[in-house]
Amino acid sequence: MSAEIEFINDDFDRAEYLQSIVLTKATGGEVEEQHYIQMRNHFMGNPNYSELIPRWIRTNRNIDQFWQFIKNKFPTYAERRVFLNEELNPLLEYIETKQTLPPSKSIDAVLSKFDSDGIHFAWQKALERKTQDPEGAITISRTILESVCKHILLAKNIEFNETNIEISDLYRLTAKELNLSPDQHTEKIFKQILGGCSGIINGLGSLRNKHGDAHGSSPRAVKPKPRHAELAVNLAGTMALFLISTYEAIET
Repeated sequence: MSAEIEFINDDFDRAEYLQSIVLTKATGGEVEEQHYIQMRNHFMGNPNYSELIPRWIRTNRNIDQFWQFIKNKFPTYAERRVFLNEELNPLLEYIETKQTLPPSKSIDAVLSKFDSDGIHFAWQKALERKTQDPEGAITISRTILESVCKHILLAKNIEFNETNIEISDLYRLTAKELNLSPDQHTEKIFKQILGGCSGIINGLGSLRNKHGDAHGSSPRAVKPKPRHAELAVNLAGTMALFLISTYEAIET
């Protein structure tokens, strides 16, 4: 570590310093090129942190590349500050609390193995859009669940209407094949939990129809916020993980 940053004592200091570097550059300030490179390399080279690093840090290897990225993405300093703080918050929280990796990383790994060309791509798009494009993220969340259900049904040779079927009906067929329907169980707690899963699917379908970007909406319609998209994406990811895990457990 160079003398200019000897004040850094631990990884939390490094994460805060990386945040400070990009915030300063994004709002017209001058920063040390080598410091950005050192902080970037440190976190990308550590397997405990590498998956928490935002994609734009991975792709922008030096501070000039980062500057071109951020100035074209957001016109105002305020927008840049919000974006950068939100993007780096998972890394800071992980280091500060020493918690395990966020659920999205486990979901990412499972979806990548399950269907790397379709479902995993959609999951990555949902994660990317939930802050800046909540409507798009909500729509993709439903698409992820539809794709997972169809993938499972096709693998089990179950016939269904591939082009015109509601997500609730699609899930009902899938749940039945995986023994996840509430009426397939007698234990009260299992019936309650599995009924809740059906409610989540129905809710995501309704949320997408009302607030997603797949249909035209009235100018008076309430626009979904990033927190709504965050909820939809997390629920879709959790349910996809549950369905895939159950399917794989049955098949092995």
